Amino acid sequence: MPGPDMIPFAQNPHPAPMAEDARAAILANPGFGTAFTDHMVSIDWAEAHGWHNAQILPYGPIALDPAAAVLHYAQEIFEGMKAYALEDAGTTAGTMGGITLFRPEANAARFNASARRLAMPEMPPALFVDAVTQLVLADRQWFPTVPGGSLYLRPFLFATEAFLGVRPAKAYRFLVIASPAGNYFKSGASAVSIWVSDYTRAAAGGTGEAKCGGNYAASLVPTADAFARGHDQVLFLDAAERKWIEELGGMNLFFAFDDGSLITPPLGGTILPGITRDSLLTLARDEGLTVREERYSLDAWRADAESGKLVEAFACGTAAVVTSVGKVANASGAFTIGSGGPGQLTERLRQRLVAIQRGHAPDPHGWVKRIA
Repeated sequence: MPGPDMIPFAQNPHPAPMAEDARAAILANPGFGTAFTDHMVSIDWAEAHGWHNAQILPYGPIALDPAAAVLHYAQEIFEGMKAYALEDAGTTAGTMGGITLFRPEANAARFNASARRLAMPEMPPALFVDAVTQLVLADRQWFPTVPGGSLYLRPFLFATEAFLGVRPAKAYRFLVIASPAGNYFKSGASAVSIWVSDYTRAAAGGTGEAKCGGNYAASLVPTADAFARGHDQVLFLDAAERKWIEELGGMNLFFAFDDGSLITPPLGGTILPGITRDSLLTLARDEGLTVREERYSLDAWRADAESGKLVEAFACGTAAVVTSVGKVANASGAFTIGSGGPGQLTERLRQRLVAIQRGHAPDPHGWVKRIA
């Protein structure tokens, strides 16, 4: 019997799922976020009823009233997470065995933190995880066949009440969609190049620690500027002094020094609390590394890179996992970190994390949730 926080899902399978040959072509070269699976999850919330009307249904357009609050006041939040296909003992090499999620309860907790900040209803964590699980199992044939591929999952919540008054909406819709995922960075480079923006991403007291669409919309102009200058990502400094490193357009940052220590900017309301970031902090401390969560300035980054004190820098997030930073540039010039390529510590931490995610190594922290 479902628990008190669970509700039954109606099953409405797609009457005409994508043809096997067309799906196979996508899975052999999925890219990132451009193709979507056959189904989606939908759950409604209303002030009078709470969470209800849970269903698996065919992926497709959604109807929305022109006065829906999300279109006017941006009450919208989302998460990013992945499902992994395992090669279990006893299966033929290269074929799929079990399926896992990585720290889905952490995604549920962050989702609810975002909901609180935007005056939206929180979702019972067990229902959040069940919704994601339901979609993965419905579309389990959509795992990419390329090395390192995964099924990227996008749960999101938006206000559907039709009204133009400025107040929290009284009706919302929660959806989960899935997309087969390959390499996040189009360049395929082993180390990315970063442009330091003159724009700021978030200020104290704002929504920087919430995963809401408005934060990403505000990053599009500076990100496009970085791309136009030939870089892979944009870096934001703090809004108050314009000197302290915060995060990239969609990833957290780490800095590795010649004494074996690591620094990452501290959480404090303006930085998204990345689940990959938190996992890497744990893995680094497991190795006995000194890890400091403290402010680090752009000037210090440049000086430490040029002196050789800083030997590596890397970005991390669900989509890109762990990626070396090779070059940093702004209007004053550019500098290179280490050799400009992947660093040994970066690669070691990445491999440790990926091995746990994919079931190739023990999971001492209980992060992996097997769902099939």
